[in-house]
Amino acid sequence: MEPAPGAAENSKLRHVEKDVLIPQIMRDRAKELCSDKVQAFTKCCQETGVLMVVKCRQENAALKDCLVGYYSDPSFYEECKAEYLKQREEYRATGIKKKRRKFTQNV
Repeated sequence: MEPAPGAAENSKLRHVEKDVLIPQIMRDRAKELCSDKVQAFTKCCQETGVLMVVKCRQENAALKDCLVGYYSDPSFYEECKAEYLKQREEYRATGIKKKRRKFTQNV
């Protein structure tokens, strides 16, 4: 079976797509997937004010570990890349830009 015409060019990514757009999707999804740690860090910062640098180290470390775990996962990158390519394909077909949706964790 032959690939669809233009399929090879549709899977190529420009520099801005690789280095800006896909990482933005990764950040958004990772923040949603680590939402409990984001909320804990935010609450700690709001409660401690100026002393948050000292008092919220544990929450900050947990948040950082969670986010870096997703950022460094090659399969997570590929999921986000596939999502971006799907969005780009829909945009090219319709000319209508989709609004960025919030990701929710299915529990």
